[in-house]
Amino acid sequence: MSDIIWPEDYLPGMTENFASNEIIVADLSAAQIWQQLNDTRAWPTYYSNASDIRFYDGGGPNLSEGARFRFTTFGFPVEAEVTEHVAPVAGEPARVAWHGWVEGDAETRLDVHHAWLFEDLVGGRVRILTQETQKGKPAEDLAKAKPNPMINGHQEWIEGLVAAARRARS
Repeated sequence: MSDIIWPEDYLPGMTENFASNEIIVADLSAAQIWQQLNDTRAWPTYYSNASDIRFYDGGGPNLSEGARFRFTTFGFPVEAEVTEHVAPVAGEPARVAWHGWVEGDAETRLDVHHAWLFEDLVGGRVRILTQETQKGKPAEDLAKAKPNPMINGHQEWIEGLVAAARRARS
């Protein structure tokens, strides 16, 4: 199976927080999942933790390489830039990643790398993997929280992607 491509400064285990969520489901494709993540207008319809999505420089609502956008998630106003945007093609996984940050001082600044991978598998199955590394004091606090808000939130997101793709297919 394919892996996330990590920038050196965001390698899992080398940052203050890391979250990984994965599911494999039948009867959907990477292309169907891609449609639901790539169009940011859909996010709030299936993921309760994404709101106030706005693009800069006339971009959006679809993600694209280098696109700058902002959104609110986990109570943070996150600025983001898409660093990887590879649509699904036969035999290759789809990839989306963005660098996100919350401006602030040493106590409040947060930097993240959030990546997605959608991979078609034999038997009409699709693998959905999302991982995020985080740096900064807020990341330390999130890592200590029980239950883990990142794991739970991202699980809602991937399950929401699946539900949205199934609804769109009907």
